[in-house]
Amino acid sequence: MTFSDYPSKLLENAVNEFASLPGIGKKTAFRLVMHLLRQDVSDVERFGDNIIKLKKEVKYCRFCFNISDTDICEICSDRTRDHATVCIVENIRDVIAIENTGQYRGVYHVLGGVISPMDGIGPSDLNIDQLEKKVKAGNINEIIFALSTTMEGDTTNYYIYRRLLAYELKITSLSRGVAIGDELEYTDEITLGRSIVNRTPFETGNK
Repeated sequence: MTFSDYPSKLLENAVNEFASLPGIGKKTAFRLVMHLLRQDVSDVERFGDNIIKLKKEVKYCRFCFNISDTDICEICSDRTRDHATVCIVENIRDVIAIENTGQYRGVYHVLGGVISPMDGIGPSDLNIDQLEKKVKAGNINEIIFALSTTMEGDTTNYYIYRRLLAYELKITSLSRGVAIGDELEYTDEITLGRSIVNRTPFETGNK
């Protein structure tokens, strides 16, 4: 059977929905749909309900913009964390990657992406204004740039750096244990942990 000849329109529609997800081809989508068909109705309903509930009820922390079940995420509400140290990341995957190292006890600021003119993403599309407001409030001592070491990531770092130059604070970046061109989420925990511990001043760390 080719993947253009389905015995059921319902099957075809389901496969097309799964195939619309990033990184999922038609063959993988077909396997996933067939797996669901073999499950009990209650299991499939629970699966669907959890996805719908996620979309309807998920929140974004009003302090750091991390995904959360409440208005303030667990990290921002943890009084044992260093709230004067803020790690700038692209998305929640990077938060998870850094947290898994066990080497960082500050808080985060999730930008929601990086500056990418080719994709139509400019500074106003990211949570950069909110970051500057935090810094302007005077409660932050250090900003850590932890964006992926791609051209877009470095461009975003530099833009934010220029925005924050007027404020008295320490600005650092991950040491180059994270190879240039690497996506942060795919960096192994040991390398990423060392890059956080051995972070360098942004100006000297990027020459």
